[in-house]
Amino acid sequence: MDIIRFFANASTAQSGLSDVNPDGSDSMDLMAGIKLILGAVFGIIGVIAVVMIILGGISYATSQGDPGKVKKGKDTILYGVIGLIVALLAFAIVNFVLGALGGGAADTTTTGAIFSL
Repeated sequence: MDIIRFFANASTAQSGLSDVNPDGSDSMDLMAGIKLILGAVFGIIGVIAVVMIILGGISYATSQGDPGKVKKGKDTILYGVIGLIVALLAFAIVNFVLGALGGGAADTTTTGAIFSL
């Protein structure tokens, strides 16, 4: 829970928002908690996808023409790109659903640099 609170404090400092509710309490409402957790999850998934793309590129570059290693490197890059696309689409769908539920769109500052293009 300390990691989530750390990201929440970092995002509120970036956006100029405070995590104190209008009534003066320091608690987070359910929708804000869901947005925060999902933002962190999508950020982690995005970082993993980018790392896989980089590892696939290294594998491809160091394959020395071996067809098996070349295929493995290309497949790793492809799966990393697919993972990144799926993560971005999931982020968009979650924002749409949360907006439809009346919670507004999820705050993009909680997702890190990958999703705040």
